[in-house]
Amino acid sequence: MARALDVHHYIGHLIRRAEQVHTALWSQHVSREITSQQFAVLNALSRQPGVDQRTLARLTSLDRSTVNQMVRRLTDQGHVSQLRDTADRRRTLLELTATGSDLLAALIPPAEAINAQILQMLPEEQRAVTLDSLRRIALLGDETTGDA
Repeated sequence: MARALDVHHYIGHLIRRAEQVHTALWSQHVSREITSQQFAVLNALSRQPGVDQRTLARLTSLDRSTVNQMVRRLTDQGHVSQLRDTADRRRTLLELTATGSDLLAALIPPAEAINAQILQMLPEEQRAVTLDSLRRIALLGDETTGDA
């Protein structure tokens, strides 16, 4: 018989559970229509308008096929516009529409609130260390996929 592990001591299980908590809070308090990944796309386009999908994928740490589907959906909903790059006709540049900008502005306050709510679950002296640890884990993912 195989030895069973207590998964509550394994980082992958705990990260997955933490993501489930975040997703539930997002759906409850931020949006049922716009996912946190779509929010990341909108936010990245607000910070760097006029990027192509490859750059957007890198900025959001999402794979290109996922970004492609999200951009298509957000474009169909009128939140993102696609413009042909005049310098390189093969590239399509992305920008938020006025509707997309308004949507992002409406989503930011509740997104900040659930971020604060999750951080408040930790003792104050552990918050910065926890964020730093999660950033380090995320950067490790960039190194292993060659996106660094």
